[in-house]
Amino acid sequence: MSPNTRPQPSSVGPVVARRLRFDAPLRCRSGGTLAAYDLVYETYGRPNAARSNAVLVCHALNASHHVAGYYADDPHNAGWWDNMIGPGKPVDTDRFFVIGVNNPGSCFGSTGPMSTDPATGKPYGSTFPLMTCEDWVEVQARLADRLGIRRFAAVMGGSLGAMQALQWTISYPERIANAIVVAATPKLTAQNIAFNEVARRAIVTDPDFHGGDFYLHGVKPKRGLRLARMIGHITYLSDDAMMEKFGRVLRSGSIGYHFDVDFEVESYLRHQSDKFAEYFDANTYLLITRALDYFDPAHAHGGDLSAALAGASARFLVVSFTSDWRFSPARSREIVKALIDNRRDVAYAEIDAPHGHDAFLLDDARYHAVVRAYFGNVARAVGADGSGVAVELPGEPLARRAASDALAGGFAA
Repeated sequence: MSPNTRPQPSSVGPVVARRLRFDAPLRCRSGGTLAAYDLVYETYGRPNAARSNAVLVCHALNASHHVAGYYADDPHNAGWWDNMIGPGKPVDTDRFFVIGVNNPGSCFGSTGPMSTDPATGKPYGSTFPLMTCEDWVEVQARLADRLGIRRFAAVMGGSLGAMQALQWTISYPERIANAIVVAATPKLTAQNIAFNEVARRAIVTDPDFHGGDFYLHGVKPKRGLRLARMIGHITYLSDDAMMEKFGRVLRSGSIGYHFDVDFEVESYLRHQSDKFAEYFDANTYLLITRALDYFDPAHAHGGDLSAALAGASARFLVVSFTSDWRFSPARSREIVKALIDNRRDVAYAEIDAPHGHDAFLLDDARYHAVVRAYFGNVARAVGADGSGVAVELPGEPLARRAASDALAGGFAA
């Protein structure tokens, strides 16, 4: 093959999720403790002999460990970042050993509010501890220990996942060589916190919520989840993207003069929210939106983000999108400035894209070219030449397909 010929991108193929048990207690920043917990994860590609080519992908609100590939029993259910990760793709699994992990508190297999509390024999429900990005990064570091990875070639994520990548550079600066921070913010604005609060109130005021212990009543607060999803989904798209997708198209072709669905955008929101309410957990929604609210690494430094990032030693790629009004480019530029203040190695790309916050999930040639070029440099730095070695992965392979319907209709933060 000519050195200028790049293989055509392809899928990583069928993948298997694995469950791994951790018995060491996790003491959360909120004061709560998980005595033990399970993590579900997937891997793509192979580690090289030195295990220096590992890339951790951190997920956003309603995503999961299923980052790339597909399950043998459902070949159409691709991972949520399948367009980014795979052979010949921007994060090339012929070069890198990529890990996707489902954080505790989520509802896709790792221990969360739906799980059984061994102390009571009942679902954790309202007793599940509040979790933060710092807690998740600690858990991810423990997973890395079990996989024999002392230092990640890169940690990457979009939105809430990008916050975790940023936290990695603070919590474990010696264990991360590169941070890829996409569609991020160093802290939520008051407006963002307000959106999250309205969504949470929709859930907790649903009569079926039962203070978070609805599992014991055999119900789900679906009405609240539907409203929360609608509120969130509107904020992840730009006005231009919604107009292009739906405009003011009437579902029946003429105005009905009623309060039921009349516009196509109303039908779309109801359809997506109905699906979301079937597979997502209400307590998980509350927990993860609160983790978003609490993320603020500068808080411990008197609001000085430069001071918060002073100990970071990784190289950075920061990417934002012009139409992302929820986590605007101005917020990414705050991160870039703080890194420059500390004389850190940082590359910044502001992509002129019309899709809003969800742009980080979509195909954009300029965006993907930036990520591809950056990971090309990472590969050369860590000696990722494609000569990976087979490894025996720890944990129990999941016989059933893990839920990954979060793909439908975009992602919340």
